[in-house]
Parts: sequence; C-alpha cells; structure tokens
Amino acid sequence: MAIAADAQFHVLAVDDSRIDRMLIERLLKTHSFHVTAVDSASKALKFLGLVEDDMRTFDTPVATKIHQDVEVNLIITDYCMPGMTGYDLLRKIKESKSLKDIPVVIMSSENVPSRISRCLEDGAEEFFLKPVQQSDVKKLKPHFLKSIIKEEQDQPNNNKRKCMEESYPPNRNIQKT
Repeated sequence: MAIAADAQFHVLAVDDSRIDRMLIERLLKTHSFHVTAVDSASKALKFLGLVEDDMRTFDTPVATKIHQDVEVNLIITDYCMPGMTGYDLLRKIKESKSLKDIPVVIMSSENVPSRISRCLEDGAEEFFLKPVQQSDVKKLKPHFLKSIIKEEQDQPNNNKRKCMEESYPPNRNIQKT
C-alpha cells in the first residue's frame, strides 16, 4: 500500500541550482512521488496559482489565489535564491488562506541555527541540510499522511454541508398550519 499511496503525492521542488533541483527530483521520484521542479520562488507562486496583488498595504502583503488545477501536497524549497528566498516563499504560502495547510520544507547548504529556528517557528515542517539524503526524504512521509487525514476530514464536512443544503434550501419558507 505504501508505494501505491505515495504515487498520488505531488511535490513542488524549488531550487535555483539545476544540479540540486535534479538531485531532489531524483530522490523524490525514487520514492514514487510526482515532482514538479521550478527554478525560483516566483515561478513556484505562479504554479500554485498565487499572484501578488498590486494593491497591498504597507504592513501586510496581499496575495490572491487564482484558479489552479494541480494539487500540491508538499513544497520543498531552497533557502537561498535570488529575488525571493525560500523563507519569503514560506511566508507567502502560510499567509494564503487556500495554501497555508500545504507542508513546506526548507533546505540549505548553510547550517545557520538562527535561520533554521526562524523557518521552523514560521511554519516550515522540516529544515534539511544539503545535499538532501534518502533518509531526509523518508522524513517527509508523516507530512503526507497529515495531508491525507486533513483531506479526509474536510471531505465529509463538505459532503455533509452539501447534503444539508440540498435538503433544506436557504430560501425555503416554512408555513405553519
């Protein structure tokens, strides 16, 4: 069951280094994950259907989710990238109402304890030191299991709500006799 279940998991891998991107993609595919690899955080946001709104306040950036057909179960991103860092990507994902539940894993070749702590405190599920190893990829399985449980919990509620709405239309007038 484990291999068959893993095949449905889709990982978005983000790294500006072609070699590191190929390595993480190969490691993830070895575990039967479906992988989409992009070379920047901005391309990751576009892939996720998240675009930055031009009308934002000074205090809080506003991002709007646009239509996206592909479901992503986990994002693994490099910390140091030009333009937008992996940490910036993490923050944008966690600020988004529609994407905040997607687990994010940060990876870096630099072992900086304050950076690691900040990423984990701000919502990263894991922080891997590069080069990523097979043992690191095995640590991702619990995060996928959490996403399955979350989907299963959300599904019955959505179906239950839909059934209730079909049974009791909102504009239904109840007449007393």
